[in-house]
Formats: sequence, structure tokens, C-alpha cells
Amino acid sequence: MPHSILSLEEVAARLEIQALLTRYTVAVDTHDWELLDSVFTSDAWIDYQSSGGIKGPYPEVRRWLGEVLPLLPRKQHLIAAPHLAFDGERAHARTYVHNPNAFPQPDGPSAYMIVDAYYDDELVWTEAGWRIAKRIEVQVLRRDGR
Repeated sequence: MPHSILSLEEVAARLEIQALLTRYTVAVDTHDWELLDSVFTSDAWIDYQSSGGIKGPYPEVRRWLGEVLPLLPRKQHLIAAPHLAFDGERAHARTYVHNPNAFPQPDGPSAYMIVDAYYDDELVWTEAGWRIAKRIEVQVLRRDGR
């Protein structure tokens, strides 16, 4: 089966986007909101509604994340390598996410919530590198319990 060889420019773009997506996971898991600012464009549109969140412009979603994520003190976003499609200085990424969360309960063992989802992202090349201009999270599975 024939396949095309990636150019060095496309290999570099793929690595930069993978680093960008990893930076997102580090930012949200450590509550580093300044790092999160380096992931999205300032006018990005984000939709987390499928997992019970909000949708709206990045500044509004950033504030919401700052209020909600500290309620889940133990969390870890695990992502798979994205499927990428390029169109000049724009790209689309679908990235699969496994997100276990645990939080202490006053009456015993920790409660947990595990979300499996994917992010559909529209990315743009900026002077600062690749950034997410639009993100839609699509929840596939959710498990809650103790």
C-alpha cells in the first residue's frame, strides 16, 4: 500500500501540536492557568457540555475551570496521539482522552469519576506557535462510584 513521506515541516508541526496537547493536560491537572493561556487563542471557543461543563469563550471557560477543577484534587488527563489533518496554517485534531478523578469523601473511601472522551480541536498557527481556536469535548463513557 503506497504511503506518503511526511515533510520535515509536517513532522515538526505534528510534534509541536502533540506538545501543545500535553501542555493542556499539565495545565489543567496542576491548575496552572498561565500555562493554560499558552494552549488556547485568546478568542477560542470551548464546549465541555457533553461531560456536564459549560461552553463559551476561552476567558469564561478558564474562570469556570479555576472554580471547578480544585473540587477534584486528584485527577489525571491521559491523551492518545492525535489524528491530525492539516490545511495550511490550520489543522484539525481528534485526541482521545481518559480522565480518572478521585476525591475524598467525609464518610469513607474516595469517590471516583472516570471520563472517556475525545477532543475535536481546530488549531491555528500563530506568531507564538500552534494554538487551539476551538475545542469540542465529546464524552463517550462516564463511570462514577466508590
